[in-house]
Amino acid sequence: MNRSWRIDSNLLLDTVRVRTETLGMRLPLDDIHLHRVDPALNMRRFYSLTLHPTLFGGVSVIRNWGRIGTNGQAMIETFDDPEEAHRALRRLGTIKKRRGYRVPDAGSTCGSFIG
Repeated sequence: MNRSWRIDSNLLLDTVRVRTETLGMRLPLDDIHLHRVDPALNMRRFYSLTLHPTLFGGVSVIRNWGRIGTNGQAMIETFDDPEEAHRALRRLGTIKKRRGYRVPDAGSTCGSFIG
């Protein structure tokens, strides 16, 4: 809650709460983060998918990809319907998993590799 002395409102400033309110609590907000590591090919890649609300009531699927340890590249795709955006997120995640990307292990050290 916003409890500053100048503004006394019931608006929540928590990012996660704003996102769930915007999406209408109809969809789970699952962000996807995948890695593809093959030392024999010197391949250390990441791929992440995130849902974010837009100012006009839509939802954007934000894709980030690149070599682990870099900022990589980004692409934003906007949808009017939250369910359509969630379907696109799941579809893209499935495609990347078919291409060898996996959810990183909790104890994985490949994230610290820069080179």
